[in-house]
Amino acid sequence: MSETPRPNALRLGVNIDHVATVRNARGAGYPDPVRAGLLAAKAGADGITAHLREDRRHITDADIARLSAELPVPLNFEMAATEEMLGIALRHRPNAACIVPEKREERTTEGGLDAAGSFDRLRDFVARLGDSGIRVSLFIEPDERQVEAAVRLGAPVVEFHTGHYAELDGDARSVELGRVAAAAALAAKNGIESHAGHGLTYDNVQPIAAIPQICELNIGHFLVGEAIFTGLEASVKQMRALMDAAR
Repeated sequence: MSETPRPNALRLGVNIDHVATVRNARGAGYPDPVRAGLLAAKAGADGITAHLREDRRHITDADIARLSAELPVPLNFEMAATEEMLGIALRHRPNAACIVPEKREERTTEGGLDAAGSFDRLRDFVARLGDSGIRVSLFIEPDERQVEAAVRLGAPVVEFHTGHYAELDGDARSVELGRVAAAAALAAKNGIESHAGHGLTYDNVQPIAAIPQICELNIGHFLVGEAIFTGLEASVKQMRALMDAAR
């Protein structure tokens, strides 16, 4: 995605959803998530991720239009598998579309997509996005059954949910890290590119970044939170440095 060489091709996608969350808390026009995307790209982000939720609680349709037009790096459009979101994706043609599970009552995405259990419903979405030149990713748990479903669906990319890894510690975290590594190896064996994200911070990112088959990390909430204290460019640069050191 980036023209700047990175160690072992590990890319950083910065999710700017929660810049929009702060904006929407007051109903004002600031802080501007598009400005955040531009600053993140300047600081070393290889791409920008934005999730247009059905309830529009943070990113809006206008944000997606502006991001599509103004970003100097690729846009990763996170979307639920609905006809409405499919239509928006086909209209704006982002570089990538990551299909995620979505429940209206959740605070944030709580787990991976059940690609195996939703195979028949997802097949049409993956095909239509791919046929339009959009690179499809499935946000799934690091589970053999889900990777195998992604293979059968023809998805070129999977993104592994690292929320459970981030919530655990000690031996339990090591076990979950092993699950992520095994799933990434299985995906690579089947010609699928692996990404990872959710709950990653300065303190826990490096073991995930060190998994050789993982090509991209998507990180947002932590970076936006750190930006309150250090600025967005500084938080992105620090994460970028930690990721590169892990490789």
